[in-house]
Amino acid sequence: MEQRIDAFISYMHNIKKTSTNTELSYKRDLNKLNHYLRGKGILDANKVSASDVQGFVTYMEKENFAAATVSRTIASMKAFWQYLLNENIVKEDVTTGLKAPKIEKRVPEILSEKDITKLLEQPSGDSPKQIRDKAMLELLYATGIRVTELISLKTTDINLTMGFIVCRDAHKERVIPFGTKAKQALINYINGTRDAMVENKESDVLFANCSGEQMSRQGFWKIIKYYAKKAGIVADITPHTLRHSFAAHLVENGADLKSVQEMLGHSDISTTQIYANLNHNHLREVYDNAHPRK
Repeated sequence: MEQRIDAFISYMHNIKKTSTNTELSYKRDLNKLNHYLRGKGILDANKVSASDVQGFVTYMEKENFAAATVSRTIASMKAFWQYLLNENIVKEDVTTGLKAPKIEKRVPEILSEKDITKLLEQPSGDSPKQIRDKAMLELLYATGIRVTELISLKTTDINLTMGFIVCRDAHKERVIPFGTKAKQALINYINGTRDAMVENKESDVLFANCSGEQMSRQGFWKIIKYYAKKAGIVADITPHTLRHSFAAHLVENGADLKSVQEMLGHSDISTTQIYANLNHNHLREVYDNAHPRK
């Protein structure tokens, strides 16, 4: 099974052009399945039955795995068996009857505009690190991009004159505008500070860590946690909190959902709809608190 899983991951990478995070998730999920099957003496994909994969799902539920984890694992198994079927490695898809559990949609953590301002004002010094941190935080909130997209930006992805970035993933690219505050922070960083921080002078990486290499996800998480604490923000925020806040604030201030969807890179507008729902809830709260005949 291990070789089948490795071949599947290679197929997803080379043919489907999936992201590294997606491939890691697939491999982690399928390795857990393989471990479960090996415990039952099943070593060959052709020997796996529908009851075996259902038994694995039941096992996960009994072990109190989160519904989102179970749902993702089922999706991984379905993709794997579809691959095995297409490659004529198995004769039937044993995952057909698997049903993903219902996942309760959690309301995303949104910072108020006041807290966002406090957070973005924290890196206010003139050290290279603070100038870089200011540029990263301002750009993240100005564009709503994911942290992986932020740290993967190249110098050629930034158009300071027109005020936009080009953001790419395995399937498409999108152009996202940014405002004057992010522009000024980027100018301060790019004009001198970046060159001083990047170890390899031929590198086109936009944001470097203190060792001169490309910033990591974990490195940026530490940065945002540090400044949130410094700003006195009680909420346990992550880089994705700024993405949620970006979208919610745009919708609250009148942006149409289609435009927000394009900037966020959502393939389905129903994913973006949650920010409209948040806005409606906010309006209801304002009404209930202020209307004399509520």
